[in-house]
Amino acid sequence: MKNILVLGAGMSSSSLIKYLLDHSAEYGWQVALGDISRELALQKIDGHANGRAIEFDVNDAQQLETEVAQADVVVSMLPAHMHPVVARRCVKLHKHMITASYVSDEVKQLDEEARKNGVLLLNEIGVDPGIDHMSAMQVIDRIKNLGGKLRSFESATGGLIAPEYDNNPWQYKFTWNPRNVVTAGQGVSRFLHNGRIKYIPYHKIFKRLDIIEVLDVGQFEVYPNRDSLKYQKLYGLDDIGTLFRGTIRRPGYSKAWDIFVQLGMTEASYTIKDSENMTYRDFVNSYLPYEKNVPLETKLCKHLDLDENSEEMQKLKWSGIFESERIGLKDATPACIMQSLLEPKWQLEPADKDMIVMQHIFQYEFDDTEKQITSSLVVKGRDTVHTAMAITVGVPAAIATKLLLTGEMPLTGVQIPTRAAIYEPVLAELADHGVKFVEEETVLHE
Repeated sequence: MKNILVLGAGMSSSSLIKYLLDHSAEYGWQVALGDISRELALQKIDGHANGRAIEFDVNDAQQLETEVAQADVVVSMLPAHMHPVVARRCVKLHKHMITASYVSDEVKQLDEEARKNGVLLLNEIGVDPGIDHMSAMQVIDRIKNLGGKLRSFESATGGLIAPEYDNNPWQYKFTWNPRNVVTAGQGVSRFLHNGRIKYIPYHKIFKRLDIIEVLDVGQFEVYPNRDSLKYQKLYGLDDIGTLFRGTIRRPGYSKAWDIFVQLGMTEASYTIKDSENMTYRDFVNSYLPYEKNVPLETKLCKHLDLDENSEEMQKLKWSGIFESERIGLKDATPACIMQSLLEPKWQLEPADKDMIVMQHIFQYEFDDTEKQITSSLVVKGRDTVHTAMAITVGVPAAIATKLLLTGEMPLTGVQIPTRAAIYEPVLAELADHGVKFVEEETVLHE
């Protein structure tokens, strides 16, 4: 009997939990699910004989020690900042840990001790990061093994609403952490283009867009996604000329969102005085110059050189940002105010289905011929519980858990899924779950 401890029963955990419970009898697993809300954990276990729901607080050191000690592997779906606490305890108790989150500096520091203790700390085994790594490395390794020379790699991912349920002017709904959507792009983005490093500061992010077509789901825009350069070493692309990673949205989203960015309404570094008594209309007005007897909408358009009848203004009006409704949040940051405004507007409705879109474009040389491989993925959710986001985040982590417990992934230390020993079996099984890339190869120049 093997014991699996899953920490976190949120939206992204649903398909992970289902996979583990569905396979528990076959492999002899007991699954303990811990969450700050025992009611939510009970709901996700749904009375399964091999499941156990517990109220769990990661800050309770004794409880963490007790639960980790009983487990063979811990799957942490907690907020990213909590992973180091769990990872340290896992290494100490010689227990493996799997998570879909980025490797933090604190977790990286555990590599040597984890190897010494025979412990695997597998990170970034979700969708992005996760499926992006695995699907990219599968093609990159194939090109290299063929003897090809990779010249350019561009990749983009987006969590979106499926076209059949796309019923608001933004063509967007929240399918993951709303706060991360509101603060997306903050900082400086870096990427390589034709051998030169390019820098794009936050206030320019939503102006520098590429347009792509993905299979039969249409056209999308792509904005730069933070630091693409760190993937150069991770993917073994030391000599590559172009390396770019981006985030996918429907056309028109970025131009409208950029209005909030330019005004400063997505900042999380300060609070708004008396925010609980302000209206959303007051909130917008606080960022604009004073002009007597000029309507707010007219003033905003004048300040940002917009047409009052533009699509961007229609999106803003639909969002409710010009309404005289009280914000009701005390000492709120601008980002918190935006989140409170948009969450009810962009929430998934009961019948909605979401969609994950990912596309890689590889350009390489082989036998004096320049070729391009376009590898595209579209996954649609089943419902609002087993969303495309939950499937693509949770199922890779669940498959990795199975491989680890069955002895098919004999690795130790801090790892991400860029090795063939991880990505080949995970991608093969993901295809059975409808998570499968479509490749198109073209000749660019002979």
